[in-house]
Amino acid sequence: MSAEAEDLSEDEARALELVREQGKIYQSEFWKALDVSSRKGSRIAKKLEEKGYVEREDAVHAGNTTYLITPIIKDEELDFSLLMAGDMLSPFVGEEEVDARGDAFSQWIMNLVYEDPVIPEEEAGAPPEE
Repeated sequence: MSAEAEDLSEDEARALELVREQGKIYQSEFWKALDVSSRKGSRIAKKLEEKGYVEREDAVHAGNTTYLITPIIKDEELDFSLLMAGDMLSPFVGEEEVDARGDAFSQWIMNLVYEDPVIPEEEAGAPPEE
């Protein structure tokens, strides 16, 4: 788990990873996916909520009252660099269809090409490892 989750127990870290992978999960499914009792699953979910890692909201799933657990993503955890080429945002953002032959896409690709390249150590003049 990441350094930000150092205050979590092993079970809590595993649970947080599950919630983040799923995007959202009903508590009635949460404890089953973790292979723990419903009581332990409820305690884990409540601890994650208290620590500010997830939100729990009342929900009905399969005819039963439960909670919908969703991860809280902090701004500092977001990385938009993969959407950028220099200072240009990807033409894929917010578009349902992108014309691969269009000017916006071509310009974005060219910006990617001309960014500072990553040069392997051998090519950069570093002696090869033996």
